[in-house]
Formats: sequence, structure tokens, C-alpha cells
Amino acid sequence: MPREQPKITTTRRIITTPPSNVVVGPIYRYTMEQEAQIAALSAYTSTIALPHTHSYHLWEQRFLSRLDTHPRYMRAAKWQLEDAKKRIRATMEWRREYQPDLITPDEVRVESETGKLILNGFDNEGRPILYVRPGRENTETSPRQVRYLVWCLERAKDLMPLGQESVAIIVDYKSTTLRTNPSIAVARKVLNILQRHYAETLGRAIVVNLPPLLNFFFKGISPFLDPVTREKMRFNPPLLSLIPASQLDADFGGDNHFEFEKDEYWRQLLDACHIAPDGTRVLSPRSSMSTMSLQDVKLQEVDLPPSLVVSEITVS
Repeated sequence: MPREQPKITTTRRIITTPPSNVVVGPIYRYTMEQEAQIAALSAYTSTIALPHTHSYHLWEQRFLSRLDTHPRYMRAAKWQLEDAKKRIRATMEWRREYQPDLITPDEVRVESETGKLILNGFDNEGRPILYVRPGRENTETSPRQVRYLVWCLERAKDLMPLGQESVAIIVDYKSTTLRTNPSIAVARKVLNILQRHYAETLGRAIVVNLPPLLNFFFKGISPFLDPVTREKMRFNPPLLSLIPASQLDADFGGDNHFEFEKDEYWRQLLDACHIAPDGTRVLSPRSSMSTMSLQDVKLQEVDLPPSLVVSEITVS
């Protein structure tokens, strides 16, 4: 008599906190000289920050007050202070214009409806996992596609546990066609934003199921990959050596049999990141708390939940 196969239980619940036994990494330990350089960069940004009267002032301070911001830019600049100043100034100017933290859910929600970008689970070092599935593309090329990716990066930062500064991205090319794959021009824009304005935020970039017909795509973007980004890319690695089975989507050999449902996913992500539908922040899940405007709260209140502020850690 044939053996009965165990019943697979699916779930629509996304994983927004890492396992309790995760060891967050890498841990950076800075020398006294490096700490002095970080302090010097922080002092510099205070001289070019927006005035208190500016409508974006508190959002800029939220970015600058994260304990990982200045160290990330110093590391990206290989501890060359003048280079770090140029880099972080460019990012501050970009954030003032692009305002990534003020992209409202309603603006980008249509981009989420097929699950082409999904935040769900954490890798071995506690990095939030962002699944990218170009085969699920549902919209025409537009600036909104890029804004949705930026919105997802901001949400990944919201979900980072204390001490974590980076995200793991898994790009799955299954069912991707020339029509659904992003153009090289769009990919260049994304790379430019990721490499210039999310310094040291990419922890891992994993590419799986890449069809031969798309090899030209990577040849096309290769000249725009900086050495640090290229070093973090892996093609078809053994994923269970990088991600706990409980956290990895079953499509890639894990035990997380996640069933995507657009409304459930969206609600859970907004709840986990404490974001109201209009983009304002909430102090706790919306079922029991009202929304708040940034103008009505002090800076330290903006950074709830605690994972929004990265704990002070130390780099070799």
C-alpha cells in the first residue's frame, strides 16, 4: 500500500521577527581612530542639516540619528573622511528630494499585488529577506516601480533586529521572460540608489533560476556594479546553508510554505512596520492605537518600534 504523504500546511502569515536564537552579524568593532572619524562625520552632517523650521527636518534627523548611518558611510568610503562627507551629503540631498520615508502605501500598493517583492523571514545573521520575483511583474515600466523597491528597502530597515544593518535579497528568475524582466535602464537606476544611498545595506544578493536568455542582462549591468556589490552576489548557492529552513520559502527548499494573498500581506507588513495607510506612523498595532503625525511627536517617539534604531555596535 503506497505510503501516505504528509499533509503540507500553508500559511499566510509573514515572518517579521527573527528566531530567538539568531546571532546578529556581522558585528563591527571600531578602533578609537575610527570612532573619531565617525564622530567627525556626524559633526559634519549637523552643519548641513535642514533647519528646524523645514517640513522634512524631523525625517532627516530620524535618518541621521540612527546609530548605523554614519558608520555605514565611513565603511563605504574606506575610512576616507572627505569621501564619506561627499557620499552622505549626496544621500541627504537625494532623501530631501525623493523623501523615501514619506512614500505612502497607497502610492505603491498596486506594485505589491502579485508578490513580485515580498519581505518574509530572516537569514542566519538576522538580515530581513526580500524576495524579488521578476516573473510576477504586473505593471509597465515607470518611476513607481523604483519607488516601490525603495519603499521595500525602508520597510526592511524597519524590520531589522537590533544590531543588524543589512538586508538579504533573493532574486528568483523562475518564469521570467524578456517582457517581465526589468530593463537595463531601470536596473541601473535601482543599482544607483542602492549603492549610493543605501550604503552597506546590501548584505547578500542571491540569484537563482537564471535562464540563459537573460545572461545578457547581467552583462549589461555588470559595468555598473561596484566591487563591493559584486562581491556580495551569489548565483544558485545552497540556500539552507545561509537561511534557516523555518525562515526560507518552500519554493527554495525551506519549510515556510507561504501562500501569498495580497491584502493579508499588505496588512501584516504595515502592522509590523507601524505604518498607517496614509503613511503616518502608529505607536502600536492599528487595532488599538490611533495614527500620529510626525509634526506632533518628539524625535525619540518617531523611532518606534525599537528595531527602527540600530544598536550601537563595533568594525575591524
